[in-house]
Amino acid sequence: MKYAGMEDRNAIEAQMPWQDRDVPKTLYGQLTETTEKFPNHNAVSFQLLSGATDKTETFTWKQLHGKVTQAANLFRSLGIGPKDVVAYVLPNSNETILTLLGGAVAGIANPINPLLEPEQIGSILRETGASVVVTLRPFPKTDVAEKTAKAVKLAPGVHTVLEVDLNRYLTPPKSWIVPLVRPKMTVTNQAKYLNFNAEMNKQPTKLAFEDVQEDRVGFYFHTGGTTGMPKVAQHLYSGAIYNGWVGATVLLSADDVMLCPLPLFHVMACQVMLMGAVASGAHVVFPTPQGYRGEGVFANLWKLVERYKVTFVVSVPTALAATMQVPVNADISSVKTAFSGSAPLPLELFKRFEEKTGMTIVEGYGMTEATCLVSGNPVDGEKKVGSIGIPFPYTDIKIIKGTADGEVEAKVDEIGEICVSNPGVYVGNTYTEADKNKGLYYNDKYLRTGDLGRVDADGYLWITGRSKDLIIRGGHNIDPAEIEEALLGHPAVAFAGAIGQPDAHAGELPCAFVELVDGASVTPEELLAFCQEHVTERAAQPKHIKIMDELPKTAVGKIFKPDLRKDAIFRIYDETLENAGSPARVASVIDDKKRGLVAQVALNGASEADVEAVIGRFVGAWEAA
Repeated sequence: MKYAGMEDRNAIEAQMPWQDRDVPKTLYGQLTETTEKFPNHNAVSFQLLSGATDKTETFTWKQLHGKVTQAANLFRSLGIGPKDVVAYVLPNSNETILTLLGGAVAGIANPINPLLEPEQIGSILRETGASVVVTLRPFPKTDVAEKTAKAVKLAPGVHTVLEVDLNRYLTPPKSWIVPLVRPKMTVTNQAKYLNFNAEMNKQPTKLAFEDVQEDRVGFYFHTGGTTGMPKVAQHLYSGAIYNGWVGATVLLSADDVMLCPLPLFHVMACQVMLMGAVASGAHVVFPTPQGYRGEGVFANLWKLVERYKVTFVVSVPTALAATMQVPVNADISSVKTAFSGSAPLPLELFKRFEEKTGMTIVEGYGMTEATCLVSGNPVDGEKKVGSIGIPFPYTDIKIIKGTADGEVEAKVDEIGEICVSNPGVYVGNTYTEADKNKGLYYNDKYLRTGDLGRVDADGYLWITGRSKDLIIRGGHNIDPAEIEEALLGHPAVAFAGAIGQPDAHAGELPCAFVELVDGASVTPEELLAFCQEHVTERAAQPKHIKIMDELPKTAVGKIFKPDLRKDAIFRIYDETLENAGSPARVASVIDDKKRGLVAQVALNGASEADVEAVIGRFVGAWEAA
């Protein structure tokens, strides 16, 4: 259907309540329904290497249904019941898809970021109570198998590890070489190791147990974290089915092809793109185990579009920026739209990408705690660049602001915390840890997102800041407390405040401000080196540290971060303007009620167009002073 704006959204809701819609009750029911409609349509494709002629493996919906059934039967044979957990620590592959879907059919699937450290992986395995883990067999140029082995040792509840060998995706002579150079690994944990494909292929393609027709938890997704224990969000079948329904209703058909180089441990790839395909019958393509990080993916992106006749390119702002460096060297006329999510999209990047490729970019907003989808710019209607669109059908958004008389709902264009209610929000049980759910809801219905924003007169949602103070580096959530705690471990540091400084590529990069102990002496370079040792996640290591005589603080002694953000905007924007040869400089940074922090720039003879070309690449707003 055409989905052009609020009128279409409201018409869908007016047709009937969500609970009366004829949608499957279970994941397996949804997969079966789509398979019966489109048995011979392509469902998923994966290729290990990025070239447009490299080996690819494609499953039709009938083949995928059979493989998922075998995977679910395998997990059930290993003792996985509806409340038991299958975790996976895997890069992208077809086996990753089978583990995700098969694990959720048999029990609860728990994707884990393979870039995490063993201690973090182990803590997630303990928190979720995982008993079966699927991971890689040792393979050249990756340490996933080794890290997982260490993590499993820290999680005594894991009794079986199933290994996936990526060598089967290679062709000779590379497939002959891998066994000769495969890393040696001595396993010292308690688990029994088995071959995933060999064990799965022993199973029947008919489900060997009852798919009980009831809603239940089918997925555990950990939230973004750097060091320490990430929180684990619970996703119901109904939340995943809702996300798929949104895709199939407002966007996708069985004739669409999505190119999705995003990781299959993230909700955008799993609950939006893959579930959108499961609900609509569309074809989704995953190039290379590392997605956009894979060798040659950017260089071959347009040729992959041509190879698969892609209609939708799935992306994030950092990937869109990198794509801009690649000439359009293939026929990309099949593409309708490029999706952008996970972080705000700078206006200048939006303009340049559309001019170069002729594609329309659609920005969306979602979060792990809401299964994913919340809002998006309508594909067929008005797109307000910089906004995150209108709420999807059956999604209700409240903007809640604090006043002297308590919390109230904000008026049009007033800023407050974004709170969300939709079928993807598992009210009262968002996180596995009960304590984490306390105070998480407004009026016992609306999930508090921690994001600050406003809704304009047309119903479009705008993000203006984050009450949680998370640093979002290219979609990767970094808790500033981790950086601050590391710096406070240095004997010369009395106070520390970490924020995200503007970055044209990643959106934000971590930086820190410190106040020293009286009489202490240390250089920023020494503190940066200290952070490299004590902030374990590389993405969280600060790129800049400033030593201040005194950090700005509130009346109760808390560090006042808006002033730190203003300082970073001054520094980054002025450096960028100077390096570009522009005489313009930031005169002040103001807190605008609608736009958040806005840089007021003294042009000093430069034109506004020239300044926009230089600093329009940043997410933050600016205006001529």
